Amino acid sequence: MKGVVSAVLLSLALSFTSLAMAQEVAPINVNTADAELLAELPGVGPSRAQAIIEEREANGDFESAEDLTRVSGIGPATVEAFRDQLAF
Repeated sequence: MKGVVSAVLLSLALSFTSLAMAQEVAPINVNTADAELLAELPGVGPSRAQAIIEEREANGDFESAEDLTRVSGIGPATVEAFRDQLAF
């Protein structure tokens, strides 16, 4: 019985490890992403996501994370929160 419990616990541990690795997502390209995807960034909800899209349509693609500060409501601290999740 102890062996069965150990096997079940090992199986559960491996399942959780796989789940955690599956949750790592590819960086979000702020120049092509839609509002739903942009809203997944920390500190960016639906209204800021729409503002990102409007800014890029009006003034061109973002070339760096710092360019996102062109968007009202996104400052340096917000950019730092999601910098590692961005692609250009």
